Amino acid sequence: MAKVAFLGLGVMGAPMAGHLAAKGHAVTVYNRTGAKAEAWVKAHGGAHAATPREAAREAEIVFACVGNDDDLRGVTLGEDGAFAGMDRGSVFVDHTTASAEVARELAAEAGGRGLAFIDAPVSGGQAGAENGVLTVMCGGDADAYARVEPVVAAYARACRLMGPSGSGQLTKMVNQICIAGLVQGLAEGIHFAKRAGLSVEDVLAVISKGAAGSWQMENRGKSMDTGSFDFGFAVDWMRKDLGILLDEGRRNGASLPVSALVDQFYAEVQRMGGGRWDTSSLIARLER
Repeated sequence: MAKVAFLGLGVMGAPMAGHLAAKGHAVTVYNRTGAKAEAWVKAHGGAHAATPREAAREAEIVFACVGNDDDLRGVTLGEDGAFAGMDRGSVFVDHTTASAEVARELAAEAGGRGLAFIDAPVSGGQAGAENGVLTVMCGGDADAYARVEPVVAAYARACRLMGPSGSGQLTKMVNQICIAGLVQGLAEGIHFAKRAGLSVEDVLAVISKGAAGSWQMENRGKSMDTGSFDFGFAVDWMRKDLGILLDEGRRNGASLPVSALVDQFYAEVQRMGGGRWDTSSLIARLER
């Protein structure tokens, strides 16, 4: 069992930290809104701290799951940042979906302080976090990764080191590229089925057992058909992720025409007032 800290108790971070506590790890939490940290401690035990630095003090591993690059810099750097409170030899594990650039920047800063940094974005969404079955893709030093992998197993069904710092974030970008195209294809397929007078339920029941089958079809096909989008991974978050990977594509020369087009479609959904709808709401712009 390890002494750990967890920074950021949003829809992903709170259940992830809860799984760590349930496995017997000693968990100290920090959240920008202190009331959330207090509520988490009442539910799971452990302790909460007023700053990332205090939360990180004496922790073997410090986990974070915050919003974006700037949020990540905010909880790691500066006088009250986690790096200032961490002991030499300890490891910072970042579950934020952020840029590969900030992962490399913070890995270099951590290394200069005698710390290790693992970029470890996740896939599986809120349900995956709550059920402890996330997929974690990591970048960083192999020895540091080997130390954190057994602890990450508290909320992951798959975890793999993908390469040096930034590789975890780059792998998450591949994940989002693939999802963007799948969701758009599924939206168009269901829209077509409706216009053709077919039973969407029957269509999905048949084609999901063949080559067209996917996680998106199994988990989002029915809600697309009914127009239910008040759950899941928000369009605003997906646009953030698409912005990150399109920027990276411009840097490395990758051609991403479908991702760029789907990003524009999500912008239309935002203008429809769907910024907090699930990403499956792509079908809404076809049916308006």
